[in-house]
Amino acid sequence: MDASVKGEISKAEWAVRVDLAALYRLVALKGWDDMLDTHISGRIQGPEHHFLINPYGMMFEEITASSLIRIDAAGNKLSSSEYEVNQAGFTIHSAVHMARSDANFVVHLHTSDGIAVSCLEDGLLPINQTALSVYSELTYHDYEGIALDLGERERLIKDLGESNAMLLRNHGTLACGPNAGGVWQKIYRLETACEIQIKAQSTGGTISPIPQNVLDQRRAGSSTESLKRRGEFVWPAMLRKLNRIDPGYRA
Repeated sequence: MDASVKGEISKAEWAVRVDLAALYRLVALKGWDDMLDTHISGRIQGPEHHFLINPYGMMFEEITASSLIRIDAAGNKLSSSEYEVNQAGFTIHSAVHMARSDANFVVHLHTSDGIAVSCLEDGLLPINQTALSVYSELTYHDYEGIALDLGERERLIKDLGESNAMLLRNHGTLACGPNAGGVWQKIYRLETACEIQIKAQSTGGTISPIPQNVLDQRRAGSSTESLKRRGEFVWPAMLRKLNRIDPGYRA
């Protein structure tokens, strides 16, 4: 296990590290990880535009606050680590962090259901209550191959706009948020909506539509401020759960 870096960094950075490590462990507990691939990142406040991301080679269930790697906007490692940073992860996450000052945490996943919905021409459908919580703000980014071309960053952030939820076509899901609880709620709802849709469609039955007047009432997406408040409410409960069953993330 890596030695703790708590005494070597600011309290603010340590707090981001703990929350980010918790997000990795929660994703692993949900079975949403993809072996060593996909990424979650957290911004370190300050003019340098630094952020934290996973060591490429560690399972999500292994990640601790101390093992996370600090990088700059150019992808340079600023932490001492035997691991490297996944270049595709840097491309996607640096784009969002650089363009969106409110996006302090970014989650990108490759779940089976999320990828399945991203492959559908119609994408996510407004066919259940959970889908309605993300449908009105959901954006889409067309597949361009493995995200190694830094030129894709401009197109990705243009497609994301001010949204906090996105489907990467033929690829997976993405969510961002002002705090750890906010991004967790957004990715949880997006992934759950995808899972429900695939299950409903797999029955072969006729899907009951939600009345149009109800859809019209839910057109407005959640604001960053409301997502922040909801995140502050949700996150302590998630940490209590994690502390009971998998407290190693705090090391």
